Amino acid sequence: MTFTDEQVLSFGDKLTAKWNEGKFVCVGLDKGEFEFDKNIIDQTFDLVCAYKPQSAFYEAGNFADLKKTVDYIKEKDPSIPIILDAKRGDIGNTNEAYVKAIFDDLGVDALTVHPYLGKESLEPFLKRTDKGIIILVKTSNPGAGEFQDLTVDGKSLYQIVAEHIRDWNANNNCAVVVGATYPEELKTVREIVGDMPILVPGIGAQGGDLQATIKNGLNSKKQGLIISSSRSIIFADNPREAALKLTNEIQSLLSS
Repeated sequence: MTFTDEQVLSFGDKLTAKWNEGKFVCVGLDKGEFEFDKNIIDQTFDLVCAYKPQSAFYEAGNFADLKKTVDYIKEKDPSIPIILDAKRGDIGNTNEAYVKAIFDDLGVDALTVHPYLGKESLEPFLKRTDKGIIILVKTSNPGAGEFQDLTVDGKSLYQIVAEHIRDWNANNNCAVVVGATYPEELKTVREIVGDMPILVPGIGAQGGDLQATIKNGLNSKKQGLIISSSRSIIFADNPREAALKLTNEIQSLLSS
């Protein structure tokens, strides 16, 4: 798939194009400074399937740098999907404002959201067929199980959430978040959501198992994974080498 200035691709189209190129690495931008981001982007843009700016670091520093970073990624390669990691989710009219600010004004391709308020509240996001709505299911942090592993009618809550997201995906624009630190849960979620994209944080500094992630997370097309690494790439002595090393490890596991 070739991108032209006249062609507007959906988040899913952009992702599929990157997977078809053998790219699965998503670089998380967790510094919140444009000049820092620019250097990382210059070194890695030809290796990634996506970039994932973490909104909190820009909010804590210079929020204007987030727009600069988004615009620079588009300038460097407009076919790269941009995921804003902001974990939004509120009542419906508030989410309408988030949609305008994040999708229309900032111009990113996808957004992480949480499901706690239910489908009704997420409708402003879900109806955006051109964008990716990436919903938290099983997060990578050590305390994730406090709520996510609670049992309801014989199932863990994260499983029930995954089942609901599968049913919400009428516009084929949903994805889910499952941490690499929980490989068995990743396998379970993949079985529930089918070929839906899965954003997998936790590779690198958080100690996620890459081999188990590949084994348990690929979809029926041997794609479907957005493997996110942040600190272990962006703070490496040589970010390009770190991103290339992860890329090569993924390719080796895919071919084995």
